[in-house]
Amino acid sequence: MKKLGILNELIKYSNGNVVSFHVPGHKNGKIFEKYNIDINNIGRLDITEIPGSDNLHAPDGMIKDAQEKAKRFYGSDYTFFLINGTTCGIISMIMAVTNPGDKIIVQRDCHKSVISGMILADVAPIYVKPEICSKFLLSMAITPQSIEKALEKHPDAKAVIITYPSYYGICSDIEKIAQVVHRHNKILIVDEAHGAHLKLSNRLPISALDAGADIVVQSTHKTLPSFTQSSMMHVRDGKIDIDKLKFMLSLNQSSSPSYLLIASLDIAMSIIEEEGKFLIEKLIDNICDFKRQISGIQELSVISQEIFGKYGVKDIDETKLTINFRTLGIKGTQVEEILRTKYAIQLETADIYNILAITSIGNDKNDFLRFSRAIKGIYDDRKTPHRTMENPEFSFAIPDMEFLPREAIYREKTSIPFIKSNGKISGEYIIPYPPGIPLICPGEIINEEIIKYVELLKNLGIRIIGLRDESLNTINVIQ
Repeated sequence: MKKLGILNELIKYSNGNVVSFHVPGHKNGKIFEKYNIDINNIGRLDITEIPGSDNLHAPDGMIKDAQEKAKRFYGSDYTFFLINGTTCGIISMIMAVTNPGDKIIVQRDCHKSVISGMILADVAPIYVKPEICSKFLLSMAITPQSIEKALEKHPDAKAVIITYPSYYGICSDIEKIAQVVHRHNKILIVDEAHGAHLKLSNRLPISALDAGADIVVQSTHKTLPSFTQSSMMHVRDGKIDIDKLKFMLSLNQSSSPSYLLIASLDIAMSIIEEEGKFLIEKLIDNICDFKRQISGIQELSVISQEIFGKYGVKDIDETKLTINFRTLGIKGTQVEEILRTKYAIQLETADIYNILAITSIGNDKNDFLRFSRAIKGIYDDRKTPHRTMENPEFSFAIPDMEFLPREAIYREKTSIPFIKSNGKISGEYIIPYPPGIPLICPGEIINEEIIKYVELLKNLGIRIIGLRDESLNTINVIQ
């Protein structure tokens, strides 16, 4: 049918022989084909809560069994399947461990769903600034010392929430952070969206649950072979009110859960239980081979183990390939476009200096061979302009907060020219990617440094999100 626009475009993309270095982790279904998992007639599998199909919100049959299997694998006391993504898990975790008016210690470069959770829970954020790497212009780790200081200054905070690993695979010293948090008798919440695969190998960083986290949510679909929007939550017994958590999950998840998403989580678990350790070792070996293949290009830098001990970094998930082109003089966004249009390789993201390739057990050796040949081809192509690029400078100081985020979003706002917003209270977010740290959140005071820095980022072509006016010529401020 010609009018099936979205479906036809998806089919067109799937027939394009594109190498996937982006989420989801099943890599365009390649891993399903590898194990002859038949998902072609998905329409027949799209059912609802009928006799024999169990119920996600009160499981006592096949869904309960699947969750128990996942619980045993990850070593949790409770595991919950999520079909509204990690977003619903993060929101539910925050709402389950706090009451309105509470404080929570928050890593500043958190995912926007953490801010959403704090708004819905009506809690006050106490932000902790991560370390910054000026070479890659990326946020790095949160140090145990910064968490300790925040808890000493705010002993009434209910919990601490950190991201581990980061989008780019950076890992803070989570074991020491857990010790600090528990010494203060607080709850450690971990957004482990990009770490569902860490349990598969000792060559990867320790998983958050094994490191001592109390409650963890993972985007199974990002790094393992389940469908987009399917995630898991893992809980340690003792500090979490499980009944309250279950209520919050029922509040934030659809009352009509997708059985396709639920089934895909069970498929992912079956694959990693039976073949996961073998597949992850092959993946890590392929990544090592890829790095050797491009090592002759001295102008390239790959985030790797040489940053251990710097910027608070304890470890790195090397299944995330962050390649820096600053010295080579080619913008990361330009490299991404060339890889996509000329070499049929789709990355996860790119910015002014870096490209990010997210790999998984769904990738094979040929994917990495195509990738390394493409990188060498771009390097050898002298038609591609090479220009020296200088780092923009910014303190990344956390602005003063006039209103809590929840109060700020309900306040009356007016639109003014952004360049005239100095001293005004922002009604919106300003979040450059990278490094993903909010320059301003709703309720915070805009200053001259922020204005100058944003104007510079705009000129460099860095994407800025969180605003009604995407061009950032105007901004909503609180009256």
